[in-house]
Amino acid sequence: MPLLVNGERIDLARPRGDMIRAYPHLEEKAKLLRSQPAQIVEPKGLLYVQQREFAVTTPEDGSVSILGSDDATTCHIVVLRHTGSGATCLTHCDGSDTEAEVSLIMSSVKSFSNSTGYGRLEVHLVGGFNDDRQLSQKLTNQLLRAFDLQPDDVHLVTFCVTELNDREEKDIHFPIIYGIAVNVKTAEIFPATFPEKGPDEDLRSAHVLTGATLTNIYDAKMEQLHIGPYFWTPFPHVDFWLEQDDKQILQNLSTSPLAEPPHFVSHIRSTLTFLKAHPFPSRSLFPDRKPRIYKKNEEGLWELVCSGKI
Repeated sequence: MPLLVNGERIDLARPRGDMIRAYPHLEEKAKLLRSQPAQIVEPKGLLYVQQREFAVTTPEDGSVSILGSDDATTCHIVVLRHTGSGATCLTHCDGSDTEAEVSLIMSSVKSFSNSTGYGRLEVHLVGGFNDDRQLSQKLTNQLLRAFDLQPDDVHLVTFCVTELNDREEKDIHFPIIYGIAVNVKTAEIFPATFPEKGPDEDLRSAHVLTGATLTNIYDAKMEQLHIGPYFWTPFPHVDFWLEQDDKQILQNLSTSPLAEPPHFVSHIRSTLTFLKAHPFPSRSLFPDRKPRIYKKNEEGLWELVCSGKI
């Protein structure tokens, strides 16, 4: 069944400008979302989702009330929610395998919603901008097409992507919203930034930089965050990259060098340093082939309950 707006199937063959004009309420909603200042989301009750990760939970979750992700330039952040069960998934897509990723998040939300006899699937797309390489436009089109191919009706509720998330300053384009959060209990979606992106931020980033596929990081039934086990081969030319100046790293390791947040280079350096320290994670990080498992403690912060060797 198709991707719907106001109960009618979107015609993906028409130019996207025409599509946006056909549904002015989507443009108005994007404008309203863009106008909100980004809220700082503290770690308590938060599950932060990195690039190529997803997490799904329900309003009954006693540990996690907020799902969020940021640092999206050409990437898109996708929230998929079932209005009956309240099951909510957030993922951070970069276009690596969009069709498979959409199928994965669809099945993850439906697995919490099968017993619900009412409600519908709603999707919210945020991110991207008018980048020079048109990577954002390509990813927007991929996501629309992938949701349109699903066997279930999916209702497009928020569409704040690419040209609807773009600002221009001195002939340079930037995203307006870099990150969002969703309150699992109230379904509110809002622009957000996150002082804490952990746990295991470098390990998770290394997993992405070495070519990870989309990974589910959360067991909602057990209310546990599962990281790994992850395996990779030594990162090519890691010493070379660590010797480069900030400009070289920005130019060569970003899809949109002029639009990255200020901490992009330090984040990449930290990840590369981690990859250098752990060229063979099967030996140094996951010798027992078991994930690192975290649960929220009484303060609402992640606490390691089962560990590899970091």
